[in-house]
Amino acid sequence: MIKTTLIAHASMLIQSNKTNILTDPVWFDYLWEEVNVLCPSIKLDLKKIPPIDVLNISHRHQDHFDVRTLAHLARNDSILKPNATILAPKDDLLIDVLNELNYKNIVIVEDFKSIKIEDVTLTPTPSLNEGDYFPEHGLLVNDGEVTIWNQVDTVVSPDIISYIHKLYGRLDFSHSRFLPLLEGNFTHHKTLAIPFEEYSSFLKVAGALKPKFIVPGSAAFRYRDEMNFLNRYSFPTTPEQFLADLAAFCPDVKTSTFYPGDIACISSEGVRIDRQSSDFVRVLNDDSDKIIFKPVMEVTPIISKISDSGSSSNEIQIIEEFIEGAYVEKLNACDKMEGWKHWQTLYQIEVFDSNGDSQSWNIDFRDKKIRVAKKSPGKINLYEGIAAFDLLKLINGNTSWDYVGLSGNYRTFSNIYRVGPGTFEFFPTDKSFPLPLLQVFPSNREMDRKKYMKDVLRWKDKA
Repeated sequence: MIKTTLIAHASMLIQSNKTNILTDPVWFDYLWEEVNVLCPSIKLDLKKIPPIDVLNISHRHQDHFDVRTLAHLARNDSILKPNATILAPKDDLLIDVLNELNYKNIVIVEDFKSIKIEDVTLTPTPSLNEGDYFPEHGLLVNDGEVTIWNQVDTVVSPDIISYIHKLYGRLDFSHSRFLPLLEGNFTHHKTLAIPFEEYSSFLKVAGALKPKFIVPGSAAFRYRDEMNFLNRYSFPTTPEQFLADLAAFCPDVKTSTFYPGDIACISSEGVRIDRQSSDFVRVLNDDSDKIIFKPVMEVTPIISKISDSGSSSNEIQIIEEFIEGAYVEKLNACDKMEGWKHWQTLYQIEVFDSNGDSQSWNIDFRDKKIRVAKKSPGKINLYEGIAAFDLLKLINGNTSWDYVGLSGNYRTFSNIYRVGPGTFEFFPTDKSFPLPLLQVFPSNREMDRKKYMKDVLRWKDKA
């Protein structure tokens, strides 16, 4: 028999007779650059968590790779055994963070290369996440009697599913993807309609895999109350709706909801879900009613925080000097300049203060050398609006796009086209037009490294 206990979001305890496996521990609010909270909220008794033999980290997204929780585990051998095996993807930055936190016995997983630990066989499954630079894996767990699969966020193909079947036949239990996240779509003025191709792919994977039993997998968080309006734009379905759709799509697969504190008992005789039966975790407050998809509701305006360093007027002065000086210089030297010129780009950056008031700078890319002016050109086909607090943190190197892009205090749109004699040319809608702020402050491994190492320093020696 294998038992799985949902702790929160993607964090699960998987137990065989001899082995305790912990996956993607994210246990504390706030999470993901302190933009999100767990939903539903949980009551977690850390002293009652059984000793962990294996820690599996699926990938480096912060809702799966939480430095605060990992720092806590590294200091507590009452939870994580000193000789515990750490399964991790081939991700140099992730490994560097684990080393900084003093983790030992790290095993870099390989696709379908099984690892035998006590009475279980652990088999990492691949992901075809070509649009992301984070290596990731799912995990098959077999105890000789039953096999379960934690898909996590992995993207799989019919060939991958066929190989899973070749290894273990029909699986007994699966934690399956169910939620296409629209996080960032509001910020980047992308469609807020449910992405039907992606959503239907979850049903198709479940139908092709056809395990005996399915529960919805990781997606149990929301935006914190200060950013509550973003919940209306980000989560287009619910676990209950997915299960209803799944029942219609493949009616011979048994399903159930699965919440923190629930335990799934999987044996050769079938699956039993014991509701709220865990002795170390349970639902504290079911606040899922805060996640109602309504993408046509009123949009909250951009309002800046006030930094500790000075007044709002002082912040705007610093920003003005930056935009009219270093920013323009960096844009003039940018390798995207010819593209901005080709597309006759009229760009506006608008900066909002703590009162919700704003100042705008308009940059005309049509001439040999760009010009910046306060007077509106009348037409804007490239726009970036940002809170003064967030822009200052970018200038000072104290934040990342994970925060800025998810907080709701940065927004952009583009309407890029070019008219010539008898011609009309528009920028492909399936591609991202280069944004000036992202070119000057690139979201790259260096920014990621700085972000994670800052969290390491923050949490490494904290109780």
